Amino acid sequence: MKKQSCGLPQKSALVIIDVQKGFDAPVWGRRNNPQAEDNIAKLLKAWRKTKRPVIHVQHMSRNPQSPLRPGQNGNELKNEVRPLSTEPVVQKCVNSSFIGTDLEARLRRDGIKTLVMTGINTNHCVSTTARMAGNLGFESYVVADGTATFDRKGHDGRLHKAEDMHAIGLAELHGEFATVLETQDVLKLL
Repeated sequence: MKKQSCGLPQKSALVIIDVQKGFDAPVWGRRNNPQAEDNIAKLLKAWRKTKRPVIHVQHMSRNPQSPLRPGQNGNELKNEVRPLSTEPVVQKCVNSSFIGTDLEARLRRDGIKTLVMTGINTNHCVSTTARMAGNLGFESYVVADGTATFDRKGHDGRLHKAEDMHAIGLAELHGEFATVLETQDVLKLL
């Protein structure tokens, strides 16, 4: 994806993926980037001020033990990103925000061709959504410091630090499926 030097179009959508209370549960383990929600809140404020489209994505887990399942406090979106009544909430049951939802149809209907993606987890739902967005032809951006992830154990039992998972996830996206930028760089493009 090429970086736009003239700024982001007015119809650039901020897509906030799975910023839910359930990701504060201890079950997930240690997380990187504790400032992600603050950075997302800065972007959200700027998007609202410039009257650009905002789309919230909410994971509706089917796992009965998940803190993200419907009916649990953890399913709720965090206060920092609470949607306005005019901002749509797309609910999904898998990693991609496009699978089993009306997200692509909604974007095409509204003439939105540029997506700026933030959220939790960098290497799961954010990555899967960004990959699909790029493959579907959207001009795609991922905000590095507006995403976060957790430590993960590999198939061999080896622990991989959240910082490494985050960095590798972003490296795999950058230049192939999306342009990866920091919050301050995105704000300069508005």
